[in-house]
Amino acid sequence: MEENLTSQTQTIFERIKRLNDTENEFWSARELGRVLEYSEFRHFKPVIERAKEACKNSGINVLDHIEDILDMVPIGSGAERELEDVRLSRYACYLIVQNADSTKEIVALGQTYFAVQTRLQEIQQMQAYQRLKTEDEKRKFLREEMSLHNKQLAEAAKDAGVVEPLDYAIFQNHGYQGLYGGLTAKDIHSRKGLKKSQQILDHMGSTELAANLFRATQTEEKLRREEIKGKNRANQAHFEVGAKVRKTIEDIGGTMPENLPVADSIKKLDDTSEPKSLKGK
Repeated sequence: MEENLTSQTQTIFERIKRLNDTENEFWSARELGRVLEYSEFRHFKPVIERAKEACKNSGINVLDHIEDILDMVPIGSGAERELEDVRLSRYACYLIVQNADSTKEIVALGQTYFAVQTRLQEIQQMQAYQRLKTEDEKRKFLREEMSLHNKQLAEAAKDAGVVEPLDYAIFQNHGYQGLYGGLTAKDIHSRKGLKKSQQILDHMGSTELAANLFRATQTEEKLRREEIKGKNRANQAHFEVGAKVRKTIEDIGGTMPENLPVADSIKKLDDTSEPKSLKGK
């Protein structure tokens, strides 16, 4: 049952997504509540209110993401009646699953799903990122983001009890193993034909960097949100997030990160460099 639930989670959330008249995506709160296993909408409404509060506290206009509506639903014989509902953006869904009952497996899986998808949307909508035209420019942008968030991940891991350099290397390996289907950093080096002195992140294309950025940001958030303590629990959390990011890639038909082509060292790039092609295996 658990395996079946995990395999269907990503498509469940995509399947209930709707498009409005201007082709913008949204979710119905009633449908999302049913997927998250709330028996009645009235039990789900407090979760929506907490999401509104979280949105407001972040300085974001609530109405841009959470809109109360009256939906028309059929009641038989061609008749319809008004039904209270809430129109949710992807970001609103992210806030909702963060405030829902995380003891439910579907909620826990939804937290990772919407976190990954929301982060992707954020990157795509970043003004700075939108201006980037070449693969090299995108790589440099994401590599800088990766450096920043790796530092934040290291701080979160330290707070969880991962203190010694060897312990942190083991912690990082767990994240790679989740995302790369069991491959350690050493295995990735070997598979991609990199020397021991070469950093894996410096030879990733933008797609692979983005996947690793999701892994780092969501692991940091999970460590802090769940107040995880202990090296073993931190390692397991990193592996689980990596594995869920991998599952998301699989469900949208993407290429597994270990199968993506190797890029030239990012250290060779400068502001005037021409785009460099990725080298195949």
